[in-house]
Amino acid sequence: MSQTTTDRVRWTTADIELLANNDGTRYEIIDGELFVTRAPHWRHQKTCLKIGTKLELWSEAKGLGETTVNPGIIFTDADNVIPDVVWASNERLAVLLDEAGHLTGAPELVVEVLSPGAEQERRDREAKLKLYSLRGVQEYWIANSQLETVEIYRRENAALVLVATLTGDDELSSPILPDFACSVRQFFE
Repeated sequence: MSQTTTDRVRWTTADIELLANNDGTRYEIIDGELFVTRAPHWRHQKTCLKIGTKLELWSEAKGLGETTVNPGIIFTDADNVIPDVVWASNERLAVLLDEAGHLTGAPELVVEVLSPGAEQERRDREAKLKLYSLRGVQEYWIANSQLETVEIYRRENAALVLVATLTGDDELSSPILPDFACSVRQFFE
């Protein structure tokens, strides 16, 4: 008997817990679909660190929220992801963290650094964009360390829409991050 698209397996958070191991494999579920990735490339990790550091320095100076890298966000049993960098306001963070230290809802800002490969790009540009849009993320940045660009998606009405693609000396700022500004180049140096 052949399997149809309506028969596809729907993964849950409990399924991921059974798969968990220590070999660097990351498991994410978006709309019940399992995404499996290995530990990211060195340049990918360096870009995450630089973006996270810029946001953290700003955050510490302003005292408005917190930045972290690779947090788990468990929206539902069928939507469980590990974004590269997030920033959440103090007010939002107070209601989003569960007892296990996972976010249970949308932080204001989510950043994904693209990994090479069509499947990874589809995950970040399509599946995660849709998920973050549906769940209420205010701003979504997709950083491409190969092209040294950052795409900025902002919430307009009820959806995240592309408002800019920045590169080089273009200055990145955000209405949700008062007085935050840096050149895109600084993320990739």
